[in-house]
Amino acid sequence: MKWISLVLLTLLCLLQYRLWFGKNSIPDYWKMKQEIQQMQEQNANLAQRNNLLKADIEDLKIGLDAIEERARNELGMIKEGETFYRILPPEQHP
Repeated sequence: MKWISLVLLTLLCLLQYRLWFGKNSIPDYWKMKQEIQQMQEQNANLAQRNNLLKADIEDLKIGLDAIEERARNELGMIKEGETFYRILPPEQHP
């Protein structure tokens, strides 16, 4: 009876060791769960960015106003007959 108890206790210790320190242990599970949460947040951010890009594409397909606005803001273009004014900040001397 004493040997059976000793064998069972040893088996329990080995299983506990594997549960806490072995491959696919509880700390590995927690780490993987945290990584999954981070990836889900990244996916949500990327999905939001994709939706904004899709909206931009639709705007560009539909109207010339969006193209004109983008040309003015990003490329600095002006219409014929318009005057472009550039206001520079005053130079600061030490």
